[in-house]
Amino acid sequence: MEYYFFAEFNSRLLESSNYITRRQAVKLLGDMLLDRSNSGVMMRYVSSVDNLRILMNLLRESSKNIQLEAFHVFKLFVANQSKPSEIVGILIANRSKLLRFFADFKTDKEDEQFEADKAQVVNEIVGLQSTDHQ
Repeated sequence: MEYYFFAEFNSRLLESSNYITRRQAVKLLGDMLLDRSNSGVMMRYVSSVDNLRILMNLLRESSKNIQLEAFHVFKLFVANQSKPSEIVGILIANRSKLLRFFADFKTDKEDEQFEADKAQVVNEIVGLQSTDHQ
């Protein structure tokens, strides 16, 4: 049921062609996942490669508002201490693009919490090690 919900949520709302729908959906998603009572759901959500792909695409939106809301969800993927190897692989494969993006990623107003979160995300991405033993 939960998988079906997020598959529909992602395709109908997060990938909607309507700006307002995407903006409100990514904000709602962040609010749902950051609610402590949903920690189990959040852990399953941030273990999905499909969900990560969608959030990374939302980070590339031209809208700063959508980028900022997407960042609040994206940081959960990065902060997850039990990231599946597929997630780690995607983050490593996109490391240079992500680091370039975050170097220029700013809010319109000074926000110490945002800057601290961004610094933590950058540090985590820099420190990622491949889990493949090849």
